[in-house]
Amino acid sequence: MMELVNIKVPAEQVSFREAVLTGLGREQGLYFPRHFAALPDVQGLLDLEFVPRSAAILQHLTEGEIAPGTMQGMVASAFNFPVKTPRIGSPGNRTVTALELFHGPSLAFKDFGARFMARCLAEFHDGGPMTVLTATSGDTGAAVAHAYFGQPGVEVVVLYPKGRISPLQEKLFCALGGNVRTVAVEADFDTCQRLVKQAFDDPGLKQTLGLNSANSINIARLLAQVCYYFEAAAQVDAVDQLVFSVPSGNFGNVTAGLIARAIGLPYRRIIAATNANDTVPRFFASGQWNPRTTVATITNAMDVSLPNNFPRVLELATRHGLDLNSVLRSVALEDEDTRAAMRALQQRGYLADPHSALAWSALEQSLRDDEEGVFLCTAHPAKFSEVIEETLGIEVSLPPELEAVRDKEILSSTIPGDFLALKTFLLE
Repeated sequence: MMELVNIKVPAEQVSFREAVLTGLGREQGLYFPRHFAALPDVQGLLDLEFVPRSAAILQHLTEGEIAPGTMQGMVASAFNFPVKTPRIGSPGNRTVTALELFHGPSLAFKDFGARFMARCLAEFHDGGPMTVLTATSGDTGAAVAHAYFGQPGVEVVVLYPKGRISPLQEKLFCALGGNVRTVAVEADFDTCQRLVKQAFDDPGLKQTLGLNSANSINIARLLAQVCYYFEAAAQVDAVDQLVFSVPSGNFGNVTAGLIARAIGLPYRRIIAATNANDTVPRFFASGQWNPRTTVATITNAMDVSLPNNFPRVLELATRHGLDLNSVLRSVALEDEDTRAAMRALQQRGYLADPHSALAWSALEQSLRDDEEGVFLCTAHPAKFSEVIEETLGIEVSLPPELEAVRDKEILSSTIPGDFLALKTFLLE
């Protein structure tokens, strides 16, 4: 059975099932595995197709807590959309690959984690009340809403910063209704995230509603994201020369990449690329943790100054012995750099949303001629059509998923950024 420890309260130890159902530990502590065992045959896994490989990885990570046949079915159901890996032209001898993670129902990488977590909850849920409460800076909301929409016995509440996500992002999850309630908070994403944590700290509220969170604070979402790093490795020529670049906001994606390294994927390094909300790059440069007020950028899903998952990154160094200085880099880019990257990629024949373009730019600045680069493409370009049209002067055609919601009514409620307002809303 998998053993997880509350990072803040190490005496609290739970199984994978308990961590999934609880979401967050005492004192708002994140659950994290006590240890990581190395995969016995990485190359053998890389020779498999995506779904059976992913099932094997998740079976390994959860240490057999879910029966192999059940795990295979859960993964096949959750990951029922493709991962695409087009090559991008690059100067010199370098090979650069786009890891497209946006071909699921909500057109963002969050579909992997949200859909796997939904399968875990369906497997583990004992039939009592359950409310999935989550905060989103853009993409999590749609992935979670679609993963749980219509699921019997589960209510979904999604908080998001009012006016700080793109209109199409908002339409994708705020027009569903049914068991999905959406809340526009008159504050930034960090406030939304804080409100979720405060709700988990309220014993009465947690008990009455059966609170769970589908942010990447939930271990099921995080482990699911490990799988596509192995898919990228399966597509390149030399894994030990591989460099990943990840657009980073809440640092769940980077944490998943580091877990892949901890269980044996021998890539060279990973770049955590942020926007002007650069708490982590400044921390690595100075050793000082000094979050500033969150600023709005064109990469709004990364507008996070207090990344929830960063304690897990540090835990990988302190408890698991991962040498962050050798394997992790973190850089920050301004909006003008991101727009320049979007234009440069267009000249190479590739249309990227701003988050993906930012990751590509960070990769290009770092990649050496003897290395292979993969940048994570986390959202479909059409979700950011306004920024693309403004930057590139082209019209972006909408995929069917966005065309279907373009003219729908937003059903969100609006609350101020304080906990009493949220608690009142939840208990209505």
